[in-house]
Amino acid sequence: MNQSNCIVAQSGGPTVAINASLAGVISGVMNSSEYDICYGSINGILGILNENYLNLTDIFSDEDNLQKLKTTPAMYLGSCRHKLPDYKDDDSPYVFIFHQFDKLGIKAFFYIGGNDSMDTVLKLSDYAKKINSPVKIIGIPKTIDNDLCMTDHTPGFGSAAKYIASSMLEIAHDTFIYAVKSVTIVEIMGRDAGWLTAAAALARNEYNTAPQFIYLPEVNFDKDKFISDIKNALTTTNNVIVAVSEGIHDADGSYITSSESVADQFGHQQLSGAGKALEFIVKENIGVKVRSVEINVLQRCASHLASLTDIEESFAQGQKGVELAAAGITASMVCLKRTSNDPYTVEYTYSAIKDIANEARSVPREWINEDGNDICPPLIEYLTPLIQGEVPVVYKNGLPDYMDVSHLHKNQ
Repeated sequence: MNQSNCIVAQSGGPTVAINASLAGVISGVMNSSEYDICYGSINGILGILNENYLNLTDIFSDEDNLQKLKTTPAMYLGSCRHKLPDYKDDDSPYVFIFHQFDKLGIKAFFYIGGNDSMDTVLKLSDYAKKINSPVKIIGIPKTIDNDLCMTDHTPGFGSAAKYIASSMLEIAHDTFIYAVKSVTIVEIMGRDAGWLTAAAALARNEYNTAPQFIYLPEVNFDKDKFISDIKNALTTTNNVIVAVSEGIHDADGSYITSSESVADQFGHQQLSGAGKALEFIVKENIGVKVRSVEINVLQRCASHLASLTDIEESFAQGQKGVELAAAGITASMVCLKRTSNDPYTVEYTYSAIKDIANEARSVPREWINEDGNDICPPLIEYLTPLIQGEVPVVYKNGLPDYMDVSHLHKNQ
């Protein structure tokens, strides 16, 4: 095969913007003189191992389809959480993957995902170097957790933050109507990093002070201090709203959950019940009306509340990935560098994958208040530009009109 083709896959958890990054890759390929066909691997790296592909160049030759893809939530290509072995222990999957690259005339592989996906990018890059493969391996970031290193923020985070802040404001309006003492606990995703929970503070305005407290995993959780915080707040207001990360833990490192946690194949604890655990604490120690709300998967794919900034940046990072590969860059991830807060501007760049994979970026301690129950102004300044702008959504029969993903149903 004399063609110079490329292949792209998506991995990890879904977001509002990951398909915008995919659209950026497809657009970049179509506008590049370096590549002929852009293949899509179904269900991440497993699609290559299972020889399950789509010809994205054909599917998205229609510009209208490409635009629809940009505003379709979750992952058009499907996902996986598959951990490749160290090739020094077992190189069989690597031999197969690179044989597929040769078979399809692949000159570049783009993997869109978060921390675990960048581990795959690192391993494939190391193996490619070992066998002197010419295939360029590029990571394109994605995660609502916003915890990838070497980049200012990650695609998908801004839209999830916009959803969290909007939901928090709506919850506040719900609580205002009752003149009774109440506590509402809102549990937000964030195992090791509290970026998304911190975004709840964006709901505050000239009439709303909620959430009154924000607890992040970057600071040890103290049950007695939490009880004291709530009691003190209830002396000055009827309705207390608390934003809490799912990954809060005590000084011993034990997660504050209402159930046992289990680990996935990457060793990450699958957490649930931090909000419910705090609800029980309030009920047992304060005795006021209390409820917990676990936003859970709703914060990941709410395209009706997408950030235009997020969608545009995600698309541009997909395009940048193609540009990097065409320029001979490999073993790297596309990154954003913020050049100004006001007006908000960024540059598109890249960093070596070895400096990113298996690392995590936490909220700086100086951006959290001394008591560990709220955030500081610099974090508000960091977050605010990321939720700006609204994305036009096309509706059909009263519901958002998204890309058909029936090809994923057929592979289950």
